Amino acid sequence: MAEAQSGPSNGRKRKYRSDGVSPTWVKRTIEGPGIWATCVKGKEKGTVGELYDLFESLAADMWPIEGHDSSANDRDNGSDTDENEDDLETQIAKEVAALKRPKVEKRLAICLTNTQCVIFISCKPPVDPVKLVMKHVDNVQKTGVTRTKYTHRLTPVSGTCVANLPELHSLCRRTVAAYCAQENSEGSPRARKYKVELRVRNHNTLTRMEIIQEVAKCMPSNYTVDLDNPDVFVLVEVFKSTFGVSIVEDYYRFQKFNVMELANAHNEPERFEKGAGRVQDKKQEDDNETM
Repeated sequence: MAEAQSGPSNGRKRKYRSDGVSPTWVKRTIEGPGIWATCVKGKEKGTVGELYDLFESLAADMWPIEGHDSSANDRDNGSDTDENEDDLETQIAKEVAALKRPKVEKRLAICLTNTQCVIFISCKPPVDPVKLVMKHVDNVQKTGVTRTKYTHRLTPVSGTCVANLPELHSLCRRTVAAYCAQENSEGSPRARKYKVELRVRNHNTLTRMEIIQEVAKCMPSNYTVDLDNPDVFVLVEVFKSTFGVSIVEDYYRFQKFNVMELANAHNEPERFEKGAGRVQDKKQEDDNETM
C-alpha cells in the first residue's frame, strides 16, 4: 500500500527542487565567467528574478542574436493585417513555423550558493560580465535608476577556478593576458598602477596575504602597486572553494559597483536642491504653523 501511494508522487515532474526555492534549471556548481551579487537578506529569490531580467535586457542590446529581432518585427508587422488578410490556415502555418524556429540558448544561468545575500549568475559567450556590469553601473550613475529593488553590489569575474594557488595563478595569467592584449591593441604598453581588491567569504584555507602575493606574481612588469590612486583594479572573489578574478577600471568612481549607493549619490543632491530633506520639511511645517 505504501509503495502504491508513493509511486505517483515519485514519478511527478517537479518544477522546483526540495528546497522549494531554486528552479530545476539552476546550476548546482559555480563555474565560468559570471557576476557575483549581494542583496537584501531574505530577498534572494526576488533578486534572482530582477537581475536575470535586467541582464537579459542589457545583453540583448549589447550582443543581439542574429535574426532574433527581425523575426519578432515580422510577427509584429504581420499582426496588424491578421484580421483582414490571414485566413485560418495561414495563422496555423505561422504558429507551426514559430514552433519549428530554433530555440535561443540561454546565455545566463543562476548558480546555487546556499548562502544568504549572495548570488552568482553565470554568463556564456558572447556575454562579457565585465562589460555588462560596467554598462549597467554607468547607466545608474547617469540616470539614478537602478532597475532593481533588492540588489546591492555587483562584482563581475572573467573566470573562476578551484580555490588553490596553482589554479589561481593560471586563472590570473589568463585574465591579465586577455586584458593586456585588448589594451595593447589600442597602443603601445604603458606604465599602469594597480590595486588588488580582495573579498573572501566562507573560506579559511588560504590567507589574504597568500592570495594577494600570488596575484601580484601574475602582473606584468609595467604594472606597479598603488593603493591610493590605482589605474586598474584586480577584483578577486573567494567564495568557499571557488576563486573568481577580473580586471576593471573606475572601480572607486562607480562606488565599488554598489548600485544603491550610485543611485543615492545621483538622487540625493537633486532632492536637496529642490528643498527636500527632513530639516527643510521641518522648517516648512514650522512656517505653516505660524501663519
